Parts: sequence; structure tokens; C-alpha cells
Amino acid sequence: MPSTLTAPGTAPAAERPAHRDPNVLRWLAAYTSSMTGDSVYYIALSWAAVQTGTPSQAGVVMAVSALPRALLMLGGGVIADRLGPRRVVIGSDAVRCAAVLAVAALLFLTTPGLWPLAALALVFGTVDAVFMPAVGALPARVTTRGQLARVQGMRGLGIRFASVVGAPLGGLAVAVGGAAAAFGLAGLLIAVSLPLLIAVRVRDLPADDTADDTPAARRGTAWRDLTGGLGYIRRHRVLAPLILAIALGDLGFVGPLNVGLTLLADERGWGASGMGWVLAGFGVGAGAVSLLLTVRGRLPRAGQVAGWAILAGSCAIGALAFVPGVAAAVGIALLIGLLAGLSGAMCGALLQTRTDAAYLGRVTAVSGLVSLGFAPLSMPLSAAAIGLWGTGPVFVASAAVCGLGGVIALSVPGLRRAELPK
Repeated sequence: MPSTLTAPGTAPAAERPAHRDPNVLRWLAAYTSSMTGDSVYYIALSWAAVQTGTPSQAGVVMAVSALPRALLMLGGGVIADRLGPRRVVIGSDAVRCAAVLAVAALLFLTTPGLWPLAALALVFGTVDAVFMPAVGALPARVTTRGQLARVQGMRGLGIRFASVVGAPLGGLAVAVGGAAAAFGLAGLLIAVSLPLLIAVRVRDLPADDTADDTPAARRGTAWRDLTGGLGYIRRHRVLAPLILAIALGDLGFVGPLNVGLTLLADERGWGASGMGWVLAGFGVGAGAVSLLLTVRGRLPRAGQVAGWAILAGSCAIGALAFVPGVAAAVGIALLIGLLAGLSGAMCGALLQTRTDAAYLGRVTAVSGLVSLGFAPLSMPLSAAAIGLWGTGPVFVASAAVCGLGGVIALSVPGLRRAELPK
């Protein structure tokens, strides 16, 4: 039985291109507003923590959210699949909005110290563990499988917009009204997403995707759901190698393009402005790919494209440590952005289209845990390794790890031959 978009008192909607679908556009506006609020929130949190405590205390506050997010994300995927991603996203955004506005009011009325900032970071990290898997599972419920690649491009544009606009907005709010104003702005931006999400209609699960949405399955334990999701991934001929390829790609990418780039810019004398231009080049490349996918909607041979893009991107990462100047580094960063954006979009679209909708929360949680829990561990390791051996060897080693993800994508037949729906 075909799946349809449903809402109380509405009729099924005919399929249309995602970028012309009001339902998808409402979802995109909600997602972009929420992500922009997140960007402003992190600016406000870091500024308030630095102004209130010592640098080491500020670092602890900024890191508090990471632990619950990593520990609870797999459970968050179970919750998203059990309750439905739309419901979980609405609830998560409501909690995040209330917490941020409460701290904004507290900072406006008094000077409470670091404890409310640490509590807010803890709440954010805990809610993020549920929010992120639900956010990843929601696109498959607001459009058809054939439009998911285009939706990945639209989501990428939303992320780029949030990062480009959110940081200056947060800085301006801090300059005008201090941390309280910045927290207030973050809360309002998150609040904007709520009525939009409530207006978003979701699709019924297709008949072949409701295997673990039966009454018997709903009576099962959360642990059974979790192990069932992990077993589903392990047995899947596309998802298992795809998540491994994503993990290796992120492990080789995160260190060099974060702490490694900072150390490289300092070593070469590029300064903060030079590093900013390099990061801008990366952002332009990734944004261009997102725009391409939004307009085109689908690329053939998705598995092969992802594999070759990861391989080529790994070569570009290795080359970045040996460029002679800022202009060449910007060009390489532009290429890395294009290739990373392409591989990321293809991997994301394959993840969405190859996963039964009933498992999407758990599959997204595993993918998110790899990217947000394990991959950041490469940053302190990269910094320590650069201190011992220099930027060149570490960038090359990171490129080799990233390239291994591409090798896996191209060597596993199921993933190499994977196509996106037409």
C-alpha cells in the first residue's frame, strides 16, 4: 500500500519535487531556524563561561554536553523510533527552548555563576541525544524516497546558512546585550521552529517498514529494540559497510580540518585571517554541492560516487599540508568542501533510502554516535601527533584513514552498486 502524507482532516498529497513542496519547506524552515538558534547558543555559552569563570572552568562547561550526548544517543534512537521522530523533535525543541530562555532570564536578573551554564549544557547534551536521531529520521517521513537526495541537499544548505548567519548573530547579540540577550535570541530562534514543526505533515510507514511497529514489538523492551536495531545494521549489505566508511572518513577528516588546520596556519604564518579564508573555501565548496543536489535531486551510481569522492577528498586532505601559500590552501579547501559535501550527501541519502523507516532513528543514532562521539577524539590525538611529528606526516596519515573509507565503499559490492531511488 503506498505511503501518503497524513494529518488530521487532510487528504493525501501528490508527490512533487521536494524544493517545491510546502510541507518540506516548512520542515526546512524549522530545521534551519533551530540550527541557527544552536549556533547562537554556543556563542552565548562560550562567552558567558569565559566571562564568569577561569579558562579551564569554561572548557569544562563547554565539554559537559558531550558526555551525555555520546552515552545516550543510541537510546535516543530507540525513543525516536518508538514515539515517532516528529513528536520527539517537537518535544526536544520545546525543552531546549525553555531551558535556554530560563537561563537568559536568570542572567538578566542576577549573576548566578557557572552552575546554571553547566546545568544548561548538561540539559542540552541530554536532549541532543534524543533530538539528533529524530532529526535524522524525520526527512523520510516528510517526503518520498525519490526526493531524499534533494532533501539532503536542502538540509546541507540549511546547515551552511545556520553556520554563516548564526555566529555573527550571536556575536552581535553579545555585543549589544551580553550573554543574556544572546541566550534570549537563541531561545526565540528555536521557538520559531515549534509552530512550523507542528504544521509539518508526516507520512505513514510503508507496509514493508512496519515490521517492528506491531503491538507485539511495542510491548518489547527498549533493550530489545536497541539490539534489534544493531542487528539490523550488522546484517544489512549496504548499511554495515556504509557506516564503517562514514566512520573512517570522519576519523580522517575531523582532526586535520579542525585543530590540524589551526596548527598549520600558525606554522605557516597565515594568521587567523588566512585560516578564515581557508575555512570559507571549504564552506563554499560544501554549499555548492548542497545547491547542486537541491536543484538536480539525484545523482546516478551513488555508492560509487561516494567511494570515489571519499578517496579523492582524502588525497586533497593530504595535499593541504604541503601547499605553498594561502591562495593554494583556499583552492584545496574548496576542493575538499566539494568532495566532502558530495560524499556526505551521497552517504546521507543512501542511509535514508536504504533503511526501513521503522529503524531510521536507531540507524541515525549509530551514524551520529560515530560522527559526533568517536570522530572528535581524533582532534586531541591529531594535536599531540603534530607536536611530535609535524603537520605533514599527520595530515598524510589522516588522509590514509579517510581514504580507507573510500576503499571500503568501492570494494563491497552491495555498497558500490547502491543506487538512489528514481
